[in-house]
Amino acid sequence: MVTGRGADGPPFGNKMTASRPSQCLSSLRRATGSGYVSGMILHPAKKRAPIVALLAIACTGVTVAGCSSSPSSTTSSSTTPAASASATSSAKPSGDVFVFSAGSLDTLMTKTVAPAFHAATGYTLVDTSHGSGTLASDIKNGVAVADVFVSASPAVDATLEGAANGNWVSWYGSFASSPEVLGYYPKSKFAKDLQTMPWYKVITMPGFRLGRTDPTQDPGGVLAVKALEETAAAQHLPALKKLATETSDVYSEDPEEADIQTGQLDASFMYEADANSQDSPFVKLTGTNLAGDYTITLVNKAPHMAAAEAFIEFLLGPTGQAEMKADNFNIVSPATLSGSGVPSALASLFTP
Repeated sequence: MVTGRGADGPPFGNKMTASRPSQCLSSLRRATGSGYVSGMILHPAKKRAPIVALLAIACTGVTVAGCSSSPSSTTSSSTTPAASASATSSAKPSGDVFVFSAGSLDTLMTKTVAPAFHAATGYTLVDTSHGSGTLASDIKNGVAVADVFVSASPAVDATLEGAANGNWVSWYGSFASSPEVLGYYPKSKFAKDLQTMPWYKVITMPGFRLGRTDPTQDPGGVLAVKALEETAAAQHLPALKKLATETSDVYSEDPEEADIQTGQLDASFMYEADANSQDSPFVKLTGTNLAGDYTITLVNKAPHMAAAEAFIEFLLGPTGQAEMKADNFNIVSPATLSGSGVPSALASLFTP
C-alpha cells in the first residue's frame, strides 16, 4: 500500500533554510560561531550621531583641572597611519550571497559549506533549498532574488536560458553527480527485506509506504519515475508501472525527508549524497543507472556579484570539493561548461 499527502503536503529536514530577501526584514538573525546565518538577513545598525558637549564651558574651576589632566586619553586613542593601513588590508569583505540550491544539497550547504565559506571569505551564505524546478520558477517569475543557482539537472537550467525565458542564465557548469537510490527508515518493518531482497519486490509488498518527489518540480522525482518504469519493463512487474503513475506517493521534498527520519514512510527515492548527508541507510537501485547531475551558474544581474563569484569559486575549489566528497558526490573537476558569458574571474574553473 502506498500512502502520501500530495505534492504539496508534508516528505529529510526542512529545505527552506533561509528566508527570501523580502521576508524577515525586521527580525534578528541567528548566528553560530562559524559565522553562518540561517534564515534571517542582516541589516547594519545605523550609527548614532555623536552628541557634541560644550566642554569648554563645563570645564571651569576645579573641573578645569580635571579636564586638563588627562592627556593620556588622547594619546591612547590615536592610531598611526601604518596601523590603520594594516587593519584595512587584512579586513575581509562582508555581506550576503543569495543561493538557490537543489533540495538534496540542503544539509551540505547549511552544515558544512556555509560556515567554511564565511570563514574563508567573510561573506554570509543565505541558502534557499527546494526542488530545482520550483526554484527556477521563482527566479523566472520574479518571486524571489537569487545570486547563484545550483540545480540537480541541466534541463532545469535550460528553462532560464534565452529571451523567451527571460535571459536569467547564459551559462552553467556541471560540477558533480550522485546516483538515485532508495533511502529507508532503519526501524521500518521492511528494513530487513530491503537489505536482503531486490528493492523492486519489497516496495510492492502490502503496507509498504513509499515516497517520491513531484517530477514536475524536482529532477529527483523524474529519476524515480524512470527507475520504476524501466524496472517494470525489465522485470515484467506491472505493479511498478502503476506506482510510477500514482500521485498518492508524491511528496514535496522537505516533508518526504522528514517522514523518512520519523518513520512516516518506509522508504523514499533520493540521491545517494543526500542519504549520506542525512545519515539515512539506503539500497542501490539495481538494474538502473540513474543519477542527478549538479550544475551551478551565476544569475544574470545578480545583486551581490562579488559575493556570488566568491561563492562559486569556493564551492568549485579544494575546500568545497572536499566537503562534497565527504558525502560521496562524484566530482567533475574542472566543471564542464555549457553556454557562454562566464566572468573572467571564474573562467579557470571550467572546461568546455
